[in-house]
Amino acid sequence: MRLGRASAPLYRNILPLCSVTSSTNVTRSLSTSTSSTLTLGIRREDPSRIWERRVPLIPEAVQSLISEEGIRVLIQPCSRRVFPTEEYLKVGAQVSESLEEANIVIGIKETPLKELLTSPVNGKSRTHIMFSHTAKGQLYNMPLLSRFTNSTARLVDYELLTNTNGKRVVAFGWYAGAAGVPEALSALALEHLHLGVSSPFLLLSRPYNHRGLEDLRKSLRDIGSIIKEFGTPPATGPYIIALTGNGNVSQGALNLLHELPLKHVQAKYLKALATAPDTPRDVIYLVHVKPEDYLIDIRGRPYDRSTYYSKPELFNSLFYERVAPYISLLINGAGWKPGFPRLMNNLQLANAQRIARRISPFRFTSIADISCDIEGGLEFVSKAATISEPFFTARPANHPEDLPGIQVMSVDILPSEIPLDSSRHFSTKLLPYLRSFVRKESGRKLESRDLENLDVFKRGTMVENGKLEPPHAWLKDQLTVMQMPSEAVVATSGDPASFNGAIRKKRILLLGSGMVAKPAVDHIASRKDIDLVIASNNLTEGRALVKSHDNVSAVLLDITDASALNAIVEQADLVISLLPMPLHADVAKHCITHRKHMVTASYISPQMKELHQDAQDASVLLLNEIGLDPGIDHCSAVDLCERIRSQGREITSFISTCGGLPVPEDSNVPLAYKFSWSPRGVLTAALNGAKYRLGGKNVEIAPGGILSSGFRNLPLVPGLALECLPNRDSLSYGPVYGLNAVDKLESMFRGTLRYKGFSSMMQCFLSSGVLDATALLNLNSQGGWYSFLCQALSKACGRPVKNSSGDIIAALRDRGVSEEKLGEFLEAAEWLSMTRPSKPVSDTQLDLSLPSVPPEPTPALDLFARLLAHKLRYLPGEKDSVILSHEIISRPLIPSSSTLTSTVDNRDTSLDMMQQQIHTSTLIVRQSESVSSSTAMAVTVSLPLAIAALRVLDGHVQIRGVVGPTASSEIYRPVLKELEELGVVMKEETKWRTGTNRGLAHRMMVRSGR
Repeated sequence: MRLGRASAPLYRNILPLCSVTSSTNVTRSLSTSTSSTLTLGIRREDPSRIWERRVPLIPEAVQSLISEEGIRVLIQPCSRRVFPTEEYLKVGAQVSESLEEANIVIGIKETPLKELLTSPVNGKSRTHIMFSHTAKGQLYNMPLLSRFTNSTARLVDYELLTNTNGKRVVAFGWYAGAAGVPEALSALALEHLHLGVSSPFLLLSRPYNHRGLEDLRKSLRDIGSIIKEFGTPPATGPYIIALTGNGNVSQGALNLLHELPLKHVQAKYLKALATAPDTPRDVIYLVHVKPEDYLIDIRGRPYDRSTYYSKPELFNSLFYERVAPYISLLINGAGWKPGFPRLMNNLQLANAQRIARRISPFRFTSIADISCDIEGGLEFVSKAATISEPFFTARPANHPEDLPGIQVMSVDILPSEIPLDSSRHFSTKLLPYLRSFVRKESGRKLESRDLENLDVFKRGTMVENGKLEPPHAWLKDQLTVMQMPSEAVVATSGDPASFNGAIRKKRILLLGSGMVAKPAVDHIASRKDIDLVIASNNLTEGRALVKSHDNVSAVLLDITDASALNAIVEQADLVISLLPMPLHADVAKHCITHRKHMVTASYISPQMKELHQDAQDASVLLLNEIGLDPGIDHCSAVDLCERIRSQGREITSFISTCGGLPVPEDSNVPLAYKFSWSPRGVLTAALNGAKYRLGGKNVEIAPGGILSSGFRNLPLVPGLALECLPNRDSLSYGPVYGLNAVDKLESMFRGTLRYKGFSSMMQCFLSSGVLDATALLNLNSQGGWYSFLCQALSKACGRPVKNSSGDIIAALRDRGVSEEKLGEFLEAAEWLSMTRPSKPVSDTQLDLSLPSVPPEPTPALDLFARLLAHKLRYLPGEKDSVILSHEIISRPLIPSSSTLTSTVDNRDTSLDMMQQQIHTSTLIVRQSESVSSSTAMAVTVSLPLAIAALRVLDGHVQIRGVVGPTASSEIYRPVLKELEELGVVMKEETKWRTGTNRGLAHRMMVRSGR
């Protein structure tokens, strides 16, 4: 048994770097060349891959091809291979530094671009066989794919060699799992050593220190003998390993794990196993986790595999709660695709760690991600490790400070640690298919088995004669992104509709493919002189936006991959970002570097403001706040104010309200409101303070007071029962709109629209304690979501409140909830599943679709946001609407503004009211009845963004730096004009102010009794 990680390597396991064999051998090999013989070349792997020692064909396979198929085999010299070059010479191969004469070039990993040969050989296309890492649209390898599409060379990818059932026939996956087990156990042993405990697995040498697979198995059996005799350390408790996945990777891991004294257990027994003090420690416990162990159908139905793969959005993963906290080691062999629930996301990692810490510091400390799917099924696996440094500590952004990171082993070339066995296996699997292809290329007679093998080879072909094979035609979009658009053309007549000139097309890069993207895509795509590239981490979502647009393409992009982002920005003429606001500044930095303009709909963040001077110095425009709110609201307000002033009038009052609402028929829910994004922003807004001016008086509302200070009967739109909440600091917008000093205005008010009853119901929730961001609740301890209200009330009242209607009602009364609202509030709380049902129901009648309850104490506000995001989400077929309204009061301009007094009593007597005008401008957009229609919110956010982007691209906007749309009339006026042409119309009306029509401010004060 080996006693250390650095045991003496044996035979093939230590060789010098690649080096050229003597020139004598090279000359001798080339002297036997014949032009008519098919030549196969075995490529030397990229020298930068120091651990890549595998070979695609072992010497025995080469001998078979030479003797039985009559071909010539060239091999580039390399002393790193697990099989020395001399062994290939013995079987008839010829050493050659150059593979120019090779009809077929074969290797393991992708060929470095500078070494790639694509020219024909004796008039026949050259074939390359490799793991090209291009089939998924990997941007970093698009230059490699482009070399094939611009030549006659054929590209065959091992990953695509599949049978008729779609199963791969040539792969290293099993050996990744086999090598991953000892790597995982070695890493775990070091983690335990850091925690102060010596593990038997410290005696396990790493895979590459073994002669081969059988030697590795013996080492595991030796460790197993120690565990059988002495047990695992008492401090660590029982060793529990969880294995995920059922493919070749997982099967390889499972096979090696069976060399240990294993006891298989079911996931449902993990908690008892991990916490019982008398659990035997003379075995290793293994739970081979099945999907049904941790995946739940949010509708409460049993896990169904076909439903999961057809509708993955209906499922959530509870791995963090049901499995992770109780194990010693996770070996992840499961794959993941965007759109499917992750095994664990970053937040769930923290939750799992908190549960685990309550049990033991040795629970859930190490992960071996054999799948090595970066930011995939395990979101926090941020990089691939190397054989030289096989693990790292993963600590996601915003990870709780009181929790440690977690050890992650994520070596991405694990089979290279067992190069002898993995190469023999791979060569054996590949040889029949390669043999059939050689026979075809040599013009030999083909048998039925050859035809079947050639079908496999055809499925593995990505490019032939410069064309992508049909299954891979979508990659043309990826190639377009990575190529300068010098071959495209645009119209030279100045008319974008005419498209017959010889100037290259312009390119817009759209980052993000979320819910508001479609109207922008459709609008930009109408310009045939522009190519639009949608870059998204969800390629399915991106492709759905492309549809019939022949000038739009979708590509896969990981926004955290700085090099890929940099490359794709460099190829664009303008960038539109629909990413979350915190990501805009990073994108903007790349835009400044490459002098590309950028447009977003988000507020200008402090990080973005800091880029103002850099953007100006680079002559770059970073245009923000060009959506709805902010966006259309500011544009339309400034435009109307300017037009009023141009008539020789001055503005004495400004009121603006805006809101996104469900259409009335879909609003019959608590709060009469629905969410299409995180509700946390709406909830925290209810806790804000506000400043405004109304009727000549300044009003300041303390934080937490706007719900009780709103205007609960707003006479704005006939037929709609609306209310309005003050929106933060309205007074600060006076200068933005070019208004007089605030104390010279009658009113200055900006508000948020809701349906009537929203604020009073939200006030009840505030009183109950569910909006408290500091009160930590553990719903798991007292009945889940159905205990939410009583727990929140207990915190708010400072005394225990039982989960009974009597106790809850008494507590609500103590908290100031009126008798008038009490019944309605209790009904809403029950509908939201915050209390037990008022009528007896069985467990099967409870709402089983509720989101999972966080396992650790969580702020009440965050719990409420989580619950509302589920219960008040838009359901299929439901529609939304947007309402935006300005009311401005003006009077004829008088020589000195000092004569305009600031009191309500004098404002009308200082100037005849009959000379005052009320100007209203209103936008109402309702989502159309079409099933595929964009939401009203998407239209009003996305269209102004697209219009502004095109204006910037066409050179009509000269301002530079970090700005909003009102910084220049060359931005907001054309945007408003084109929106009107597209049917997004601000309907305006002007009336004389009279004693019976004194304006919205007066009606607001009268109806609210102020």
